[in-house]
Amino acid sequence: MKLVADESVDGPIVARLREDGHEVDYVAEMDPGISDDRVLGHANERQALLITTDKDFGELVFRQGRLNAGVLLLRLPGVSPNQKAEIVSRAVTAHGAEMETAFSVITSKIVRIRPKK
Repeated sequence: MKLVADESVDGPIVARLREDGHEVDYVAEMDPGISDDRVLGHANERQALLITTDKDFGELVFRQGRLNAGVLLLRLPGVSPNQKAEIVSRAVTAHGAEMETAFSVITSKIVRIRPKK
């Protein structure tokens, strides 16, 4: 699966997803500090699921109607980076196909997938 990890995503999550065989572009390695608009644009160009901790992407996707190949919002406060990596890995493995073109949220308890209308 093609993924773009926003720079707010912990490095262990990116490493784990790469170990799982996913193609992951990591903004922190590519061009740190770029705008959310450019991050979303890169994900759209690559037709990749965007992984982020930044709720502002909901604004771009829903209110502004920006085309996207899916956004996965991580809401995992107080969870260690290695535990986050495990949670995200399991969720992407189980629900990755459903997450494409959807706005999904992962918490420590649930995975919510809101298909794009």
